Amino acid sequence: MDINGKNIRLLTEDLDGDANNVIWTNDSKSLYFAYDERGVRKIGQVTIKGKFNEVIKGLGGTTVGRPYLSGGFHAINNTIAFTYGLPNRPANIAVVNEGQAKVLTALNEDLLEHKKLGLVNEIVYNSSFDGQEIQGWYITPPDFDPSKKYPLILEIHGGPHLAYGPYFSAEMQIMAAAGYVVFYDNYRGSLSYGEDFALLLQYKYSSSEDFADHMSGIDAMIDLGFVDAENLFIAGGSAGGIATAYAVGLTDRFNAAVAAKPVINWLSKPLTADSMVSQIYHQFPGPPWEHLEHYWKRSPLSLMGNVTTPTMLLTGEDDRRTPISETEQFYQALRLRGVDSAMVRLPDTSHGIAGRPSRLISKVDHILAWFERYRTDKDKTN
Repeated sequence: MDINGKNIRLLTEDLDGDANNVIWTNDSKSLYFAYDERGVRKIGQVTIKGKFNEVIKGLGGTTVGRPYLSGGFHAINNTIAFTYGLPNRPANIAVVNEGQAKVLTALNEDLLEHKKLGLVNEIVYNSSFDGQEIQGWYITPPDFDPSKKYPLILEIHGGPHLAYGPYFSAEMQIMAAAGYVVFYDNYRGSLSYGEDFALLLQYKYSSSEDFADHMSGIDAMIDLGFVDAENLFIAGGSAGGIATAYAVGLTDRFNAAVAAKPVINWLSKPLTADSMVSQIYHQFPGPPWEHLEHYWKRSPLSLMGNVTTPTMLLTGEDDRRTPISETEQFYQALRLRGVDSAMVRLPDTSHGIAGRPSRLISKVDHILAWFERYRTDKDKTN
């Protein structure tokens, strides 16, 4: 728009997503911005007349724990500096000038160059719920042999309006190094696939619909021939923890589950968490006292009578987003049901469990220790 606030023009009308980090070019004739597309963060450029082009892709690598879409950039004098992420490395600094990219740093080579990491592979499949195309990735263990059968961990991202991508993940690489194929998907509701896809979970998270996305992905992984269908595991944090707790109420296919910082009872959570206002009016049709059945149907606790899967709960005691009272409810219910269960309470820890390296390591160690108890394959480690 003009500096007086008039003459507003929409430049990226065809962009089905969010434009972020907007920066003018030196000549003031176009703008750079970041946007996400199918699990990849990119830099675009649009002129003030609306002509668009992709400048570079591959921003990422700044969420070291899990492979969330991440990364940023800055531009000056027609040179763009950005955080460059790869499947096998956290972010480095790269620059692009006139379409040519150059990586300037190698910040983690001393730590990772001598390590053999798991390989990140893409998989695309259709959900059994409605045929919706779902994109995912899987990490194979180091020294992977496709003629062998490996246990599989499904790891579900939070949000649910976030997204994973083909980026480095310390947590998932540790899991792969322990001998697991690690599968993660951008289920319905994830970002970077357009508004319609993101709104497929409007007023229905968690549900049998996103559950079908996950289970269809597991079946697609089994069809590849190297996944042991008798050794399936599930984990996730925040919205992924909700999906994990919901899943074990719908299926007994998993040997064990770890729900990190989950919501268990939507009747209690919105009125005890720090996200109550935005959540009630954006993810629900109204407050809980007006939509009791809706809130209860979305609660993993409503499926408690079906749960037989050994389940660990892992939450920070200072979590205000998904209060530990939610974890306590599910743990008590699991014990009353006689289901093998454990509750890990992390002191002095908020919603970002992996905010410290020691917490990240503790989180993954607890998950793997729990899963090792319930592996039935002959090659199980002691």
